[in-house]
Order: sequence, then C-alpha cells, then structure tokens
Amino acid sequence: MNKLLPTSTAGSLPKPAWIAEPEKLWSPWKLEGDELAEGKQDALRLTLAEQQRAGIDIVSDGEQTRQHFVTTFIEHLDGVDFEKRETVRIRNRYDASVPTVVGAVSRERPVFVEDAKFLRSLTDGPIKWALPGPMTMIDTLYDAHYQSREKLAWEFAKILNQEARELEAAGVDIIQFDEPAFNVFFDEVNDWGIATLERAIEGLKCETAVHICYGYGIKANTDWKKTLGSEWRQYEETFPKLQASNIDLVSLECHNSHVPMELIELIRGKKVMVGAIDVATITIETPEEVAATLRKALQFVDADKLYPCTNCGMTPLARSVARGKLQALSAGAAIVRREISA
Repeated sequence: MNKLLPTSTAGSLPKPAWIAEPEKLWSPWKLEGDELAEGKQDALRLTLAEQQRAGIDIVSDGEQTRQHFVTTFIEHLDGVDFEKRETVRIRNRYDASVPTVVGAVSRERPVFVEDAKFLRSLTDGPIKWALPGPMTMIDTLYDAHYQSREKLAWEFAKILNQEARELEAAGVDIIQFDEPAFNVFFDEVNDWGIATLERAIEGLKCETAVHICYGYGIKANTDWKKTLGSEWRQYEETFPKLQASNIDLVSLECHNSHVPMELIELIRGKKVMVGAIDVATITIETPEEVAATLRKALQFVDADKLYPCTNCGMTPLARSVARGKLQALSAGAAIVRREISA
C-alpha cells in the first residue's frame, strides 16, 4: 500500500436487515439455500460499496457471509460436533454453549476461498480477509478429544495455514487473524500462542496481521473493562514477543480506551492498525477526534507504518452509525495525512 495512513476496518460490518436481524450479534440467517447464497453475495457487494463510498482504502468482506467470526469457520471442519454442546467460560468473562471437539480436527475443503475470490472480482484495490486465530478458536469450544489447549491450537494452526495459503492464491493482500484471547491468557500467549500464530502464517508471502482487542460493545465486555482500572496494560504482556514475531501488522484498540499509547513503542518496527473508532458506542466520532487519536499514536509509530482502523468489528451497530463512523475514520486520516505532507 503506497498511500500514507491507509484506512481499514478491524472486521465485521452490519448486515442488511433482509439477510439477518440488525443490531444483534450472531443473528441467524433469514434466507435459505440458493436465496441465502445469493443474498450473501448481495450483502458483500453492498458492504464493499459502503466502504468505498466512505473512503476506506483497504476493504474487506465485512464478514457478510458468516454468522460468527469463529464458529462459522469451525462449522466447516471435521472433528467438531455442533449437536453435542457444553457450557464453557469464554475468555474468562461469560458463559456460552459451545460445540464439542470429538475427534481429530481437519479441513476437507476451503471455507472462505470462494467468498474471497468473489470480493477480489469486485475490486482492484487491496483487500483484507479475517480468520479466527488458533487461541481464540480453542477458547470457543469444549475439547473432549485432545484435552490439551496447546495440542488443539497447533492442529488449528495447521488448518488455518491451509486456508490462508488458498486465500493468498485467491488474491487476498492482507490476512488477519483475530486473537482477542491474547488479551486474557498471557502465559499461554507467550508459551505457545504466538508460536501457533506463526505456524498459521508459515510460507505466506502476502501481509499478515493479528487483531487484539477488548471485544465487541456487548455487556460482558463493557462490564469486564470496568474492572481493568484506569490503565489497560494487557498489551504490555504480549507485545515484546509479537515484536519479535513474523507478523507484519498488529491491530489494537486505542480510541476511548484506557490503553496507554506509549505501549505501541513495544512493537516499534511493525505496521500498526490503530483503532481510532470506538465500536462500543453509537456516538459517531468527529474527524478531529479521530485525528487526535492518530496524532498521539504517531509519537510511537512511524507515519509509513500507521494504518488507521476501527477498535473492533461493528456488527451490533446500526448501518447508519457504522457508515458515519467509517466516514469519520477516513476524514480524520485525511486531516493527519495533510499535516504530515505539509
């Protein structure tokens, strides 16, 4: 990407009301069969057009073809039984009914590759595709087979690498792995979490990113944030090892959070997707607020490595709010771009 401060989103964007219930996480599909397949493509076209109209430089599918950022990928794998459910504590914050790993996990066929090819056919610009990271995948399941978080993570890393290589071949420019679990299980991240992530990106020539946030603006997450005190220093635990890893970009939450901006210094040399849009509020940022966040970040990341972004995905927001936030992100980045150029 030659443009200075290229903008992008962290992941999901709201779905149109005719395909899934709006302003709701993991909303079930309203269509079936061929109608659903066509509807997903229409939704993808729409979300692409909205990103382009808002001036987003690195576009994505907005996760329009998936119900959930983790389980939609897992649904396509062998070895996981979705009928056999157990309640587990997700990221040490909330209980959820999850599918069970009942045998060896494997991927018989590509999961998102056809969707990525479709997105690629619609635009000549750079595209980013998100996959769940190994640690976040294991944290969303009950494991009755391997009975080892680490073993299962390595198996998922191999599977993710197969998918990532095919996404790269389909023309994806940046493959992003979503790892909100990295903000919770620090010992595991440093013992094997980053290592499994590196296994997932093995052999890729396209750019790779890891997205580490404090979660969607749901009650379980906002309640958790209230317990974190006046400074959120979770990134301090994992950034030193990430800085030494082969990952190209690190995506993090900055706007309206209590993350001390100087922690970005710990990943000096990496490209940094700075979250300058708060996804836990319906208030639309002003371009100047976005610019202020980016200016602060520029003290700790070189301008040619700063990628303005959203804090997290925007599925639970109204489409009009998400649209306004995307426009603010672009306008704020444009302000700072002009200041740097001047």
